[in-house]
Amino acid sequence: MDAQILIGLLLTILPIFELRGGLPFVVEYCLSNGLSIWPYFLLVVVLNILVVLLLFLFFDFLHDSFMRLRPYRFVVGKWVERTRKKAGDVWRRFDRWGYLALVAFVAIPLPGTGAWTGTLIAWILGLDRKKSFAAIAAGVVIAGLLVLFASLGLLSWFY
Repeated sequence: MDAQILIGLLLTILPIFELRGGLPFVVEYCLSNGLSIWPYFLLVVVLNILVVLLLFLFFDFLHDSFMRLRPYRFVVGKWVERTRKKAGDVWRRFDRWGYLALVAFVAIPLPGTGAWTGTLIAWILGLDRKKSFAAIAAGVVIAGLLVLFASLGLLSWFY
């Protein structure tokens, strides 16, 4: 596997970048080497969705274990508690729009609005895991398509 594909896949699983950063690398590689984009697109989307499962696992199980560590409890524990206390107003707004708001939030192809942040929001608000996972996955697919079409449009000037 070429280094450019590996960089694209690595960016896909990292926070902030996610598929918004990784997919353009993969698309550019496919266009320059005459490869079909769709298998690589599916790989990037699936990787970004699998991150959600790992994050829920971390937030649900490892958070309690790490709370025993003083530095983690001091920094992360305090932040989570403050955020959960403020979540009442957010929950009332969220309840009005339902999980569609989570889909829309994750689907916006900007840094900081992807699967990582959507999972964190769902965990802090205590949303249903299955519904949250479905909403986040739908948002990832929509964002992936938007980034793919944007990448193809921008890269078509060069290929």
